[in-house]
Amino acid sequence: MERITQISESCLNASTPLRHLSPKERLREAKREELGLISKERQRELDVAKAKAKAKAKSKGTGADDGDRVLMGPPGLDYISLGLVDEEAIPKYELTVEDGRRLAKEYSRVLMRRHRARQTAESTLLTLKKEAIAALPEQLQAAAMVPDMTPFPANRYMATLTPPIEGYIEKVRDAAKKHSVKEKLR
Repeated sequence: MERITQISESCLNASTPLRHLSPKERLREAKREELGLISKERQRELDVAKAKAKAKAKSKGTGADDGDRVLMGPPGLDYISLGLVDEEAIPKYELTVEDGRRLAKEYSRVLMRRHRARQTAESTLLTLKKEAIAALPEQLQAAAMVPDMTPFPANRYMATLTPPIEGYIEKVRDAAKKHSVKEKLR
């Protein structure tokens, strides 16, 4: 009976699943956190993590409070516990809500400047394209107006800034063959 009660309690108190964020979204979320803006989902994740840490510390019986220490890596493998970084060397930022809002506004202005610059560059390129097509003879203008939707050939290599190294691919293949036969690489 106790086991059934325990299972039902664990089902009722189950934590929410972790959100999947793309690298771009993760980077944006980190920038927003630096500015003092935290989304509701992230706040929920932080609250759950704090509750787990508090329960873990309570179960250990240690009174040491490491809640204000910032982890710089996975737990147990963070830079501080490995001794790579001194805890005192990490700067502590005291941001108020007003500072966070001010920084968020500034960040929004920077993003809008980038967006407007990109839009003007795209519109400039489109006008230049139209002018170039207008400068063509009549019989070529009709062909130039049709978009080229043929797929890029799969057997073509990506463009590089430097020429390929002669014999590099063969050396890599030979090394792979030697390694697959368990021979020593020399």
